[in-house]
Amino acid sequence: MRNGNSRFILFVFFICLIIPPALEAYIGPGAGFAFLSSFLILFLTFLAALLSLFAWPIRLILRLIKGKKAFRFALARRVIVLGLDGFDPELAEKFMAQGFLPNLSELRKKGSYFRLKTTTPAISPVAWSSFMTGCEPSKHNIFDFLSRDPRTYLPTLSSARILPSKRRLRFGKKQIPFGRPIIQGFRKSLPFWKILGDHGIPGTILRVPITFPPEKFNGHLLAGMCTPDLKGSQGTFSFYTSDPSKIYEKESGVTIPVEIKNKTISTYISGPENEAIGQEVRIPLRIFLKNEKEALVEVSGQKILLREGVFSPWINLTFPLGFGIKVKAIARFYLSSLKPYFNLYVTPLNIDPEKPALPISHPFYYSIYLSKLIGPYITLGEANDTWALNEGALSERAFLELTYLNHEEWEKMLFNALKKRRQGVIVCVFETTDSIQHMFWRYLEKDHPALLKGPAELSSMVVQQLYQRMDDLIGKVMTKLKSRDFLLVMSDHGFKSFRRGVNLNSWLYLEGYLKLKDGAQESSAWFKNVDWEKTKAYALGLGGLYLNMQGREAKGIVSPGEEAKKLKKEIKEKLLALKDEETGEKPILNVYDRDEIYSGPYRENAPDLIVGYNRGYRVSWDSVTGKVNRKIIVDNEKAWSGDHCLDPSAVPGIIFTNFPISSKEPSIMDIAPTILELFGLKIPTYMDGRSLLSTESKLESKRKISFSPRKSGEKFRKNISDK
Repeated sequence: MRNGNSRFILFVFFICLIIPPALEAYIGPGAGFAFLSSFLILFLTFLAALLSLFAWPIRLILRLIKGKKAFRFALARRVIVLGLDGFDPELAEKFMAQGFLPNLSELRKKGSYFRLKTTTPAISPVAWSSFMTGCEPSKHNIFDFLSRDPRTYLPTLSSARILPSKRRLRFGKKQIPFGRPIIQGFRKSLPFWKILGDHGIPGTILRVPITFPPEKFNGHLLAGMCTPDLKGSQGTFSFYTSDPSKIYEKESGVTIPVEIKNKTISTYISGPENEAIGQEVRIPLRIFLKNEKEALVEVSGQKILLREGVFSPWINLTFPLGFGIKVKAIARFYLSSLKPYFNLYVTPLNIDPEKPALPISHPFYYSIYLSKLIGPYITLGEANDTWALNEGALSERAFLELTYLNHEEWEKMLFNALKKRRQGVIVCVFETTDSIQHMFWRYLEKDHPALLKGPAELSSMVVQQLYQRMDDLIGKVMTKLKSRDFLLVMSDHGFKSFRRGVNLNSWLYLEGYLKLKDGAQESSAWFKNVDWEKTKAYALGLGGLYLNMQGREAKGIVSPGEEAKKLKKEIKEKLLALKDEETGEKPILNVYDRDEIYSGPYRENAPDLIVGYNRGYRVSWDSVTGKVNRKIIVDNEKAWSGDHCLDPSAVPGIIFTNFPISSKEPSIMDIAPTILELFGLKIPTYMDGRSLLSTESKLESKRKISFSPRKSGEKFRKNISDK
C-alpha cells in the first residue's frame, strides 16, 4: 500500500479542491445538531491533505523504514478476514456434501474447517466485539444490542450514544447547539487492528460491527453495525400509501397516508429533528402519476422517474435548517404499486458518505474517497431493512433485491482493498447472510408458523442461493491470494429456526416477580404499567434478565448479596423447568449467572441472568420491548423466522482457513491473537483467546498458498433454473 497511500493523499487533495465544503449537520434524538462540525472537519481535512502533499516524500521514506521493521518477524504478508454474519455450519456442511460450495470445500481440503465457538450470549454485537478484541464480553462491555438505563428502566443502545454539543448560540430565546456532538462509544478494550497499527502494520477494516464511532489507528475503516441513520435511529423507513388497510403504526418505520388529486401527490419526507425549533425537519415531496407503471418524483431540486417494481438509484436529499445550514442524506425509492392503491417505500435516511454529517470512517475522508470510487453507498449499520419486510412495506422479492444491491457495494469496497492493501490486514464483514436467513428461514420448514400464515412467494432455494453466492465470492477472493497471504472465512454464530417466542416479562409477572400497578392486567411497551416499588426482576433485550437491585436501579427493592444470590438461583431453577404445554418441549436450555461466567472489569454492566434458548425458541417480540401480558409462549408469525439468540451451544459459527490450525474447538476469541501472531506480535495477557497457529501453519507461510476457484456444480444451477 506504499504507493497506494501517496496516490490516495493526492486524490483526497484533489477532491477537497473540487468539493465545495457545505455546512453540514447531524440531528438525532437527544443529539441536537452540530452544523459547523462537518465544515470544520472538511476544512481541516483539506489542510491535512495539503500538508500531506508536501510531506509525503519524507513520510514515504519513514514508512518504508518502519514497514521493514514492522514486518521483520511476520509470517504473513497479508491477512484477509471475510466475515459472513450468521453463516451456519449445519447448512454449510450439508451444501458442501451436495457439491454446492466447491470453493469452501477446497479451503477445507487444503487448509482447515471447524465449527467456531461463539459468545454468551450468541448475539452479533457481542460476538464481533469478542472477535476484534480477543476478550470475553465483560472485558469489552458489549452484552446485547440493548442496554438499560437503571434510572428510568428504559432501553439504550449498548454500543454508542450521541449527545448534543455543550456549546450553544443564543438567538433571542432560542439556543442552538454549536460545535460537534458528543459521541460516546461504549465498547472497551483494543481491536487487533489498533494493536497492529501501533506496531506499524496497517489495515483496511470494512463494516465490522461495533466500530461506530470510528477509532483512530494506522489504516482505513468504514463503520458497520450500529452506525445510525440521519434521524439518529438504527433505521427508520418511510411508507407512503393510499390504501386504508395499510395505514397503521409501524414498529420500525413511519407510515404517511397520501391522497391522489389530479394524478398528483403532495407530501413530505420526514427528516431529522431540529432541536432549535423542537420538531423534525420536513422537505416537500411531489409525485406525478404518469401512467399505470411510472411516476415522476420531485424532491430536493431533482426530478426522478420511478418505475413500478424497480429500485431507484441513491437519491440525494437536502434538509435545510435555517441560517443557510443544511444536512445531507441519501435514500432509495421503491414504487411497489400505483393501482388500485399507491404504495411507495423509501429507505432510511442514510448519512451521505460523500458529505458525512457524522464521522462514519477513519480517516474522516475515507468515506468520501469510497463514494468517489464506487458512487453512493449504504452507510446505515443495520443496512438491510428487515422490518420493512416484517411490516409489509416491502415484498419478499423487493427485500431480496435491496439486500443484494447493498451486498454488491460491499464487494466493490472489498476488492478495492485487496487491490490497494499490499501488506497488512484486511477485514470485511457481510451481513447479507444474517439478514436473508432471518427473513427466509421459514422456507426450510414446511410447518413453520410464519409460513402457514400466508402464501409462499419464494422457496427454500433463497437460502441455498445465498450460500452459493457467498461461495462464489470466496472463490473470487482466492484468485487474489499471493505468497504469504493468509485467508480466514468465519462467522460470528450460526442460525436456527425461530418458531415460538417466550415472553420473560409475562412469565415473571405470572410468577410474582414482576408487579403491575393497581388495576392493570397488562402493560404496553417499555414497562408502562409496571409497579417498580414491588417488582423484583424484569427482562430487557434479546437475552438479559435483571434484578431490581437496591442502590442500582432507581426504585430497586432487592438487596445485594445473599438475597440477590438466592433470587437468581430461584429464577434460574424455575426457568429451566419451564415447559411449552403446546409442544411438550423445554424452551430454555441454560440460564447463565453473570457472576459465574464473567470475570472482567465491566461485569457489573451485564444482565444478572442470561437466558439460553432451545432450538425453535427465542425471546418473544413483546418481551424485547417490555410488554407484559398473560401469554408466556406464542407462535412467531413474522417473516423474521430464523434467529441465533439461542443457547451458544446450539449456534456455533464457522471458520475456514487456507492454513492448518492447531485447535479442533476454536473460539471466536482466538482469531485476534492468531492474527497478532501471524504478524509476529506478542499476544496481550488480557486476551482470553489463544493463537490457532500450528507448527505446520508456520512452515506453510514459507511457501505460496493458492487455490483455484471452482464454479458451482451444474446440478445446483439446474435446480435454480427449474424453480
